[in-house]
Amino acid sequence: MTSQVMDPVHQDAQSRPMNRQPFHRRTPPASTPAGQQLRDLRRQAGLSQLDLALLAGVSQRHLSCIETGRAKAGPGTLHALLSALGASLECSNAVFLAAGYAPRYHASPLDAPALAMVQAAIEHILKANNPAPAIVIDRHWDIVAANAGAAALLAMVGLAADRLAGLNLLELLLHPDGLGRHLANAAEVRTVAWQRASREAGGNPELARRLRELPVPPAADEATLATPVLLTRVNTAEGELRFLSTFTTFGMPQDITVESLRIEHLLPADAQTWARMARASGLA
Repeated sequence: MTSQVMDPVHQDAQSRPMNRQPFHRRTPPASTPAGQQLRDLRRQAGLSQLDLALLAGVSQRHLSCIETGRAKAGPGTLHALLSALGASLECSNAVFLAAGYAPRYHASPLDAPALAMVQAAIEHILKANNPAPAIVIDRHWDIVAANAGAAALLAMVGLAADRLAGLNLLELLLHPDGLGRHLANAAEVRTVAWQRASREAGGNPELARRLRELPVPPAADEATLATPVLLTRVNTAEGELRFLSTFTTFGMPQDITVESLRIEHLLPADAQTWARMARASGLA
């Protein structure tokens, strides 16, 4: 699995996540020819034909013929090109279908026997992250599972811990009565979350619809955003808690469901926050 820094944001660690759909870049319409889809993906990636040809191990001339429809790529060549482009599994399926091939990847229920290791890994990460809050979200930003630390944080700001199950992280941040109103730097966190979700909504109609229904946050001061890492600062009755936000994804997913999931971690940014989270979670 890979872990990366990301922009900010009750089930316990034993709760089983539900099946969701994947995160991905803009997926072209199924009617778009495979060559045109590859060209669009290449341009999104900022690569020239020569760049992609070298990465995929094909000639630039052959790639040009594929993109213009003068040549049909075989399954192996398509796979090499899509892998070099870092295309999502769902997007890869669309290209394979447009080229006349069967889709290569499937979306399995997360509780399917084949994904037992994935579910066990998620539960282990959630539990190991305590007392730091951690949640699992899908491509729509719906919360699939959470740990005890996340429930404790909600309780510390006066929100019912059992409300976390099934909630949407964007709604939790942007709704006037949600977690967002307890953030000391709400404008910055909401702005960054809105910008990230807006980029992802380009290929996700459900996420785009949800954004239209949410209040657009006022723009944060650009000078405030010009920092190496934006902290999530939460106001509680015991004082301000400060968190660094990261996320974890599966590094080599071969299933659309697995690719869709990411685990949000709020890591205490100072000793005081660690101590308060430990007490709130009963781990002190």
